[in-house]
Amino acid sequence: MQLSAGYAQQADDVGAPILASKPGEILPEPSTYHSIAVRWPVVGDGNQTARITLSYREAGVDDWTEGYPLFRPMPERMSADNLVPGGWLFAGSVVDLKPASDYLVRLTLTDDDGVTTDGGSSTELVREIQVSTRAEPGEVRASRTLYVMPGDETGGDGSSERPFQSLQSAEANARPGDLFILKPGLYSVAGHRITQSGEAGKPIVYRGEEGAILDGAGAEVLLNANGTAHRWFERLVFQNADRLLSVDQASHLVVRGNRFNFTQYGVTSRWATYGESQYNAVLDNVFQGVTTWPRSRGIEETYGVELTGSGHVVAHNLFRNVGDAVHNGDRGRLSASDIYGNEIVTCTDDGVETDYSDTNVRVFRNRITNCFAGITGQPVHGGPVYIYRNVIYNTQYAPFKLHNHTSGMLLFHNTSVRAGIPFNIQPGRETVSNVVTRNNIFVGTKSPALRSTGRMIENDFDSDGYAWGIGAGDFAVWNDKRYRSLEDAKASKRLYRTKGAFSLYNHRTFVDGFLPPAKYQNEYDAADNLPRLRPDSQAVDKGEFVPNFSDGFSGKAPDLGCCDLAQGLPEYGPRPQN
Repeated sequence: MQLSAGYAQQADDVGAPILASKPGEILPEPSTYHSIAVRWPVVGDGNQTARITLSYREAGVDDWTEGYPLFRPMPERMSADNLVPGGWLFAGSVVDLKPASDYLVRLTLTDDDGVTTDGGSSTELVREIQVSTRAEPGEVRASRTLYVMPGDETGGDGSSERPFQSLQSAEANARPGDLFILKPGLYSVAGHRITQSGEAGKPIVYRGEEGAILDGAGAEVLLNANGTAHRWFERLVFQNADRLLSVDQASHLVVRGNRFNFTQYGVTSRWATYGESQYNAVLDNVFQGVTTWPRSRGIEETYGVELTGSGHVVAHNLFRNVGDAVHNGDRGRLSASDIYGNEIVTCTDDGVETDYSDTNVRVFRNRITNCFAGITGQPVHGGPVYIYRNVIYNTQYAPFKLHNHTSGMLLFHNTSVRAGIPFNIQPGRETVSNVVTRNNIFVGTKSPALRSTGRMIENDFDSDGYAWGIGAGDFAVWNDKRYRSLEDAKASKRLYRTKGAFSLYNHRTFVDGFLPPAKYQNEYDAADNLPRLRPDSQAVDKGEFVPNFSDGFSGKAPDLGCCDLAQGLPEYGPRPQN
């Protein structure tokens, strides 16, 4: 087998690649509330025949559950600091776990050419590690409860009778474990610097009573929490600044139950790499922007959340009238983070960006309505990036944007419904590599059902369902070759090789007359984005079992799309607050 381009393989004394695998240390990644992840470097394996399977069980439970195998990123697409000299990085996640729980993960490395360790050589090596999920933030147990009122004075002692006379005065008196209750009113705090950090188990909390508004008076930054740790912001209104809450290189922050009225940026972390920003949570907020549908002014740099670092969670927020709901730019990178349960409505650019991600980013169970593109990876630096069980309705461009030589996206059990070509991959002449699809539904109104203008390299597409109108034309255009039918694509052994793709019907796939939009220029209500399968749909029982990602299905096999026939749609957007 030819080695991937640009890969410097270790060789033996006669110059041939080393075929045996020598594993390094298993590296747990930062955990989230529902996911754990690992990286495992392996030296050698010059013919790329090694495989690492995964199983897991909750501590105290006897039975092991099969997980998805570890993924082998392509070295030429990876970030330089993640490369394994003379070998490979394997990485993978376990998802849909219980919060605050301990799990055992069993990894089995097999290689017929040999697996060598200090203890000898065999064809199989089994290792087990324990990894724990984190607890979602609960109610704070404050050491002190202090009160703040709007003003610009230094008086007050923080009692309910004599509140601090300004947020600046409160900050000057803050110490770990403090809960600051902000009384109603307009707080003029342009450029306010958060200077104090909390501690593990003792965060410093700003919590607003109803009507507590933080106003930036048109400044560049409203609140600057860069470099801080263990700070919480709850039930506040942020408004009137270019950047409402800046959290560059901050860690262990909780941003929960707030409203961000923004014209450019809501919560921003732009510059962090893997260890520079970790374990931040953006939960149950409302992000209200100013963009309008349809897109008419090109790319609008209006972002709800900018995200870099690792171990982060962005969950159950409402994003409305934004450019990007969740944005990840090339000034920092993202790993081992979860983006889920968000209601994303009317984006003139992208719903969720995984751009410049490295390993184990997971985007799941989001509902995206009226967007230029649904979820993007332009590029992903090797992956894996898991995109699963999302609902995407009415994209102007495409459900998934695979540009800039992206590599390492895994698309499982998503549903996309749009006017036009169901799955349009248009990266020019760039490469699209190491992308895996399983059990997705792509519904559109014109042919071909699948089109790529890029060079598709070492991808694995299978078991997806397509509907592209009555009297549909060609099925696919792939690497400049046209496939007239699904059968032609499967027979070619180049596209949909195993089970193949499935043909669906626009008017017989979903209940309640759920059909593609008449035209993308129309703006649709997110509450009507309900792609529930009909019992007689061609998508029922057609899927391939994907360990961990297809668990809990009913029937003979997993259904295609976001939601099994017997399951309801997930909860999207902010959850009720206590």
